[in-house]
Amino acid sequence: MAYINDEVRDQGLDWAVANATDLVACSQEPTTAGEVSTYEIARKAGVSITGPADDSGGGRKITVEAFDDGSLTSAGTASHWALVGAADLLVATGSMDSPVTLGASDLWRMTADLDISIGDAVDA
Repeated sequence: MAYINDEVRDQGLDWAVANATDLVACSQEPTTAGEVSTYEIARKAGVSITGPADDSGGGRKITVEAFDDGSLTSAGTASHWALVGAADLLVATGSMDSPVTLGASDLWRMTADLDISIGDAVDA
């Protein structure tokens, strides 16, 4: 089996923690910083991120802590999230477990922590 020291993964995750500031709910998965604002439904500014730590599924992870005060940007259905930094620097993206529909007066709530992982090395 291939081996990569945890510090190799942790350096990337440390960069994510140092640079990420906001979690954005998006109508589809952004692939560039410019697409974040195009697909944005809601935003939680100043997210709390812990880690790196061991991931129970193998590898290493950071955790974006749950919140209940994300701000609505535009009504719609969010199917993806984007972890972003200054000027919407795209740090990481992923799909939500289930889409979230937000109306004009709703707050975005993430009721469970979000783990973002880098898996263990495997042989090809």
